Amino acid sequence: MIPEFSTSVAFAGGVLAQLAETLPGRQDTVLDMVVGSGPVVRAVLLILLAFSVGCWGITLAKSVEMRRARRQSERFIDIFWDAKNLPTIQTASMDLKESPVAQVFRAGYQELQRLTKGKRGNPGSDEEAIEFGGVETVQRAMHRARTQEVTRLERGLTFLATTASTAPFIGLFGTVWGIMTAFRGLSTTTSSSIQAVAPGIAEALIATAVGLAAAIPAVVMYNRFSRQLRVLTAEMDTFGSEFLNIAERHFLK
Repeated sequence: MIPEFSTSVAFAGGVLAQLAETLPGRQDTVLDMVVGSGPVVRAVLLILLAFSVGCWGITLAKSVEMRRARRQSERFIDIFWDAKNLPTIQTASMDLKESPVAQVFRAGYQELQRLTKGKRGNPGSDEEAIEFGGVETVQRAMHRARTQEVTRLERGLTFLATTASTAPFIGLFGTVWGIMTAFRGLSTTTSSSIQAVAPGIAEALIATAVGLAAAIPAVVMYNRFSRQLRVLTAEMDTFGSEFLNIAERHFLK
């Protein structure tokens, strides 16, 4: 019985040794896979990292800018309807430089001042021509200020849109390249099992994951800022129409 028991123990020990060799000793972390990736995949990861850092920087800057623009515009609109005269509103608008609505008002008010001074300095001019030309001139000045404010608020959104549309494809390029490298390396090894190419494929898939991680926040932030910009643009258009009506009723008649 003792020799048979020894034989059984030896057989069991041999089976356990084979299982220990087939099981992985440790699982590679994401950092290990990034460090162990090829030069092309690493270059792709660096590009995607730069895109991601740029997107988060723009997100923080635009969040502060949009918040200030919205709050100062709300404050200016309240001042506009509560104040009794335009010079008081003009003075208050000087402190609201981040408000696009205030900038549209300043452009229209400055043009209106120029027209009323010219009208007082030339009392014999054609009243109807001055009224029609004055309305058009004030409208053009406000439209020009509106365009400048929209352009200012749009800065950075192009980068977010570019990241959202290109980052997944850049990551996919890194994945395809990594898989190609893994299968090419399979020809130089004696084993043709999945264990031979699994580490290379896992490293390659990191590029796709990083590409999606850069693109998804960019899409969300781009849609968010685009909506806020549309709201501010609508406020500028509405205010411009109301100010033009007031100017036409009380100053250009």
